[in-house]
Amino acid sequence: MEGLELAQANLAKKGYLDMEVDPTLDLIAEIKRLKVEKNAILLAHYYQESEIQDIADYVGDSLGLAQMAASTEADIIVFAGVHFMAETAKMLNPSKKVLLPDLKAGCSLADSCPAPLFKKFKEKYPEHVVVSYINCTAALKTMTDVCCTSTNAQQIIESIPADKSIIFAPDKNLGAYLQKTTGRDMVLWQGACMVHEMFSREKIIKLKIQHPNAKVIAHPECEEPILALADHIGSTSSLLRYSQENEATEFIVVTEAGIIHQMEKNSPDKTFYPAPSTDDTCACNECPYMRLNTLEKLYLCMKHELPEVTLSEQVIKDGRGCIDRMLEISAKAGL
Repeated sequence: MEGLELAQANLAKKGYLDMEVDPTLDLIAEIKRLKVEKNAILLAHYYQESEIQDIADYVGDSLGLAQMAASTEADIIVFAGVHFMAETAKMLNPSKKVLLPDLKAGCSLADSCPAPLFKKFKEKYPEHVVVSYINCTAALKTMTDVCCTSTNAQQIIESIPADKSIIFAPDKNLGAYLQKTTGRDMVLWQGACMVHEMFSREKIIKLKIQHPNAKVIAHPECEEPILALADHIGSTSSLLRYSQENEATEFIVVTEAGIIHQMEKNSPDKTFYPAPSTDDTCACNECPYMRLNTLEKLYLCMKHELPEVTLSEQVIKDGRGCIDRMLEISAKAGL
């Protein structure tokens, strides 16, 4: 976090944080113009605001975004997502400029596994293979043998020889789900995503009673009692695909509500209900970090090419291998 705080301070010194956008500007037209002018590609996660998704060159989950970042020929990568995603893009493209509309767009899951603490944890299990969910910091990736996403996690675990012991970090819920689906006994770091831990089992049951024909679809970052209610468990791309291909016309979506925009676009004749949170002030569950990115920030980011995500050469050198191995295994598995 020290590097982020320094970068934030530098932006403040430049006056960037105080810049205002002319309210008469057509932001969508301006962003499209800047993409062409600067040979920039805009990558957006499914959890972004719908208006950002609609102007992105590619919208996807962590695996798809990493694959696009690895293959792009653009000079500038603009990442409408959170910090670890932009860091991954920078590792894959050390010579390219990688921009993030808001440096404060972090990740509670990544924050739940500080690299210095994990280093001490790892030292207790010197013979274990370290598999880290891509939702982690660049520093953690330097201590990781192979990364995974929720799309390819099972294939990654199954690619590791059965006689090898595994540490899985940082998501305990995804780790527990993988233990169940693969039969592998893993040492789990006890981290979690605040969004996926806040779903209310009781409220989901009530919603299911109100809509008895609705299929419950859930992300494996959710806790086991929530997953036990699901008709289908999968990554965001898997949930999206299931909602398109399944004959059901109603779905209760147990992940960050931003994905519903793509579901509605792809299946306009179907109805999607965001799963309720334990928070009584909100009917759904949104990631506050993902929602820090706005059209105004995206425009300023592209215009001034700030904030830029940077990493040391050593971190890139030590951390990229686990991402490359993940992409190789995914390609072999046809993902």
